[in-house]
Parts: sequence; structure tokens; C-alpha cells
Amino acid sequence: MTAIRQFDYAAMDDLALAALIAARDTSAVRHLTSLNNQRLYRAAWSILKSRADAEDVVQSAYLNAFSAISTFTGASSLSTWLTRIVINEALGRLRADKRRRARLDPNSVIHLDEYREALMRGSTVTNGPEQQLAVKQIRHLIEQAVSRLPATYRLVFVLRDIEGMSIDETAKALGVVPATVKTRLFRARRLLQEELAPELAPTLAGSFPFAGADCAVLTARLLETLAWDAPIIAPATPA
Repeated sequence: MTAIRQFDYAAMDDLALAALIAARDTSAVRHLTSLNNQRLYRAAWSILKSRADAEDVVQSAYLNAFSAISTFTGASSLSTWLTRIVINEALGRLRADKRRRARLDPNSVIHLDEYREALMRGSTVTNGPEQQLAVKQIRHLIEQAVSRLPATYRLVFVLRDIEGMSIDETAKALGVVPATVKTRLFRARRLLQEELAPELAPTLAGSFPFAGADCAVLTARLLETLAWDAPIIAPATPA
């Protein structure tokens, strides 16, 4: 009986982690998804503005990424590479949805806002119900304001100010130059200032939560879809 090697996934570089996923290491998949589920979900939501569609897009993007994981060269971080795949998947879903609606009603003008589903409500540990309600109300206002941003500004804002990606990471994920990211972010912030008071900014990081149980469920669904029955013996080279 061959023993399965144990790895310190957190200490690995992106190329080593990608190699383990290529070798169908389910623990490597769990580690990668736990690090990226929330970022990828937020990116997908910023395009689709639908929780269900965003979750579907993230799972589909993971499946596409894992099928092509051997092509990952490390030119960008693994997280940025995945984000780009999710963005492309979400944009494709959006275009397909618009074409479908146009076929159903060729004379209609499609406004995505008309089909906006209720945004997720954040939760936080607070000292009492009044504080908890206040935080939920603030996050609700923020999420509504962000959802009304033009699509190109909204995606940059979510990746930069909510998810915390750098200018360069965001540019690589979007396939644009850093100057374009800076311009779109500046315009997004200026638009939001018209609706939000400066003191609301610290709550941005808690908006659009997708962690904990949500994160675990998505990962479980992904692994079930992959149907990797047993771990393949991982390569002997990762450090």
C-alpha cells in the first residue's frame, strides 16, 4: 500500500499548488478554493448582480481552470489567473442572457437593473441587536449604491476597494493597462461619494460576504462535480 504524501499547502508557491491540482489532489483544491471563493464570487456578482448566477459562474470557472491548470505558467498569481477566468465566464453569461432576452422579445430594451435580485445581507458579531441592525442597514445602503454603478466602474471598484486587489492585479485580471484601472476607480469613487458619507467606507470590506458556510458549500459542490474518487499520488517535486 502506497502512503499518500502530506503537504503544507499554505507554504507552497503557485506553480507547486497548480501542479498538485493537475495531479487531482483534492486537498489542494480545498485550499485554493478557500482562499479564492469570496474574491471570485464578488467579481462574478459585480458583473451579473445575481447571487445564484455568480455562484454558478464561479463553479464553472473553477472547472474550466482545473481542466487547463497545466497551462498556468506563473506569469501572474494563481488568484489573478482565476479571477480573469471568472470575469470572462461572467461576461459570457451576461452576453448570452442578453441575446436570449432579445430573441424572446426583439422589440424590448434590456435593462439589467429590472432583473436585479435582492443583494446579500452581511452579518457581523456585535454587542447587541441595535448595533447589528445598524450594520445591516449600512451594508444595505452600500450594496445598493455599488449595484447602481456603471458595469465597468462597478467591477473595478469591487476588485480594488472591496476585495483589495492591487492596481496591477486588477489590470491583469481585466486585461487592461493600470492607468485604465486608476481612471475607472477614480470615477467609481466619485459617483459613490454622491450617495455615501465618508464614514461608511470602513464597512466596505464586510459587504457582499461569501465565506463560512457559503464557501464550504461551493467547494463541496465543486469536488462532487469533479468526481475525483481518491487522491492521486502527488508529484514528488513540490517543496
